[in-house]
Amino acid sequence: MLDPELLERITARRAELDELEEQLVKQLADVRAERDELAVAERVLERMTGQLAQERASARPMPGQVGGRAVMLIPHREPGVEEDALPWDYQRIITAVRQAAGPVMAREVGEVVGVDVSVKAKLEPLRSKLVRLVDRGWLRKLPDGRFTTRL
Repeated sequence: MLDPELLERITARRAELDELEEQLVKQLADVRAERDELAVAERVLERMTGQLAQERASARPMPGQVGGRAVMLIPHREPGVEEDALPWDYQRIITAVRQAAGPVMAREVGEVVGVDVSVKAKLEPLRSKLVRLVDRGWLRKLPDGRFTTRL
């Protein structure tokens, strides 16, 4: 004959294990759902990253054509692109900004590179070149309008 106390312990333990199994099944379902959500998030991130890369590429100025080849006179500053890729006058502008004691105005750069700064019409093309160098990442323009080399 079976001992009733042992049967009661077995039944109680079985109930504990059934409850634990239910908890583990629920936990496993939660883990699987979260893993599926992460997979979806990863696909969305990859798609958005690709779209952003396309938008950035299309936002860049289109290179001109010289002799049937695409060229950009002022390339974007990127790893592997050195200053010697810039036209000579732009290299002189960067050198003038770099050699200054601190941030400089366009007029100060003009004095160094030999532009007649007393005539505004001759200073504006230089200012345009400075802004182009800022747009392409070679220089930085401070809020007060002065230019400095990128840090």
